[in-house]
Amino acid sequence: MALNGNDQVQQKVLVLDFGAQYGQLIARRVRDLRVYSEIVACDAPAAEIAAMKPSAIILSGGPASVYAEDAPKIDPEVLELGVPVLGFCYGHQIMAVTLGGEVAHSEVGEYGPAVISRSGASELLGDTPAEQTVWMSHRDAVDRVPEGFTVTSKTDVCPVASMECPERKLYSTQFHPEVRHTEHGQEILSNFLFNICGLEPTWTMDNLVEQKVAEIREKVGDDRVILALSGGVDSSVVAALGARAIGRQMTCVFVNHGLLRKGEPEQVEEVFTKQFDVDFIHVHAEERYAALLDGVTEPEEKRRIIGTQFWNEFFAVAKQLEEDGRPVKYLAQGTIYPDIIESGARKTGGKASTIKSHHNLIPFPEGVHFDLIEPLDHFFKDEVRALGLALGLPEHIVYRQPFPGPGLAIRIIGAVSPEKLEILKNADAIVREELDAYNQRLFEETGERNSEHSCWQYFAVLPDIRSVGVMGDERTYARPVILRAVESSDAMTADWAKLPYDVLARISGRIVAEVPGVNRVAYDITSKPPATIEWE
Repeated sequence: MALNGNDQVQQKVLVLDFGAQYGQLIARRVRDLRVYSEIVACDAPAAEIAAMKPSAIILSGGPASVYAEDAPKIDPEVLELGVPVLGFCYGHQIMAVTLGGEVAHSEVGEYGPAVISRSGASELLGDTPAEQTVWMSHRDAVDRVPEGFTVTSKTDVCPVASMECPERKLYSTQFHPEVRHTEHGQEILSNFLFNICGLEPTWTMDNLVEQKVAEIREKVGDDRVILALSGGVDSSVVAALGARAIGRQMTCVFVNHGLLRKGEPEQVEEVFTKQFDVDFIHVHAEERYAALLDGVTEPEEKRRIIGTQFWNEFFAVAKQLEEDGRPVKYLAQGTIYPDIIESGARKTGGKASTIKSHHNLIPFPEGVHFDLIEPLDHFFKDEVRALGLALGLPEHIVYRQPFPGPGLAIRIIGAVSPEKLEILKNADAIVREELDAYNQRLFEETGERNSEHSCWQYFAVLPDIRSVGVMGDERTYARPVILRAVESSDAMTADWAKLPYDVLARISGRIVAEVPGVNRVAYDITSKPPATIEWE
């Protein structure tokens, strides 16, 4: 992935994935240091690795024992390519046994923080302290290093916490430099990339736009592209890239199912008709969706109906374009790197050897086929956001919080109706307005977009019940609204947001006062797990 001419082609770090829980994190830490990285299968043949022309290779950790019958292996020739190699945890152990060292099962494991003591000079550890806290997660440990290696650190439990053979450019640690709990981890990784490998921190967003635009132009030529535009950050960045690369050769299809948040359809149309020059088609399918969802209460049935109808609407537009003499060859998607990593499903013992995109989930009608364009398929979410800002997308799209494809239909418990939709849209707008302001205050105080106490996702839920209340001198029997606000970084786990009481009071007071049909507000204080972030 060339970003700065021929030099950048040579600057690529390959992370060989042995099923590590931190595999993506390693790639991110490398990119944080402005060096491009990719994740590949741990058992890729050396010839395939060499063909990718890596500047360096990192061997990830993994859950297996190196002596287990089905333990992931590495092609030994990978360690003979003359490319600097750095192993972490399982990668440390597989390097040792592949080169003739030994790994033994320890009576005592190390999990969590541990203190290593350095053993003399080390290119990898560099100027880091003689004693330092690192993050360990192992029971097996190297107890005899391969010929030519020296032990550079140890702990009370682990006799070889790190080892290296500078002559062969091979380095490894039993601990995890990629996690924040290793206090000098990023310095160690920096030593490897810049002092040992001689790389330069040149991977930036500055010329990424030009590179991606050029790639799209070269691939598409004079053909046409169609994109399902949701208004979320991923599809919006693809739309903005397409607008700059091929203009009205790209048709953005915005299917409005009537289940979006208040004001969002208008915002999407405003941005992609006035700010970007694309062929924008706004499909008003609200009434068709309302009829299909009438009386449906089961969450998965709602999802099935909404998803199936979405593709019916989308392919109807594609068919109309063909009938109008504008046939489409390419389908653009906002697939991002975590999508293709996870869609490998870790089918082979946790290895990322079956990486593929999500296009096989698209229900193409019989006789319909599009070639794929996925310009974001090697980028993490925050990198996509940075790219969006560089393209001129407004912040309300770039920093849009996660929103489910079925929209408000799964935040209305029970059947969806126009009355319920109106209540939820108005209540949710107040929640977003107040918590947007709360997050902005935290940003101004801390300078961090996602500070420790900021809300990651927040919305209203409308349960299928009514509650008794009193307004003025009259008894009411109206609907409650549930507030959900969580702190998270990746949605895999989440904790309920510890919002100040005055913020909660203001949200509750405004909803009850401003949204007809609501007389009560409750706050969901359940973490994930055991709950999910969404209610359905």
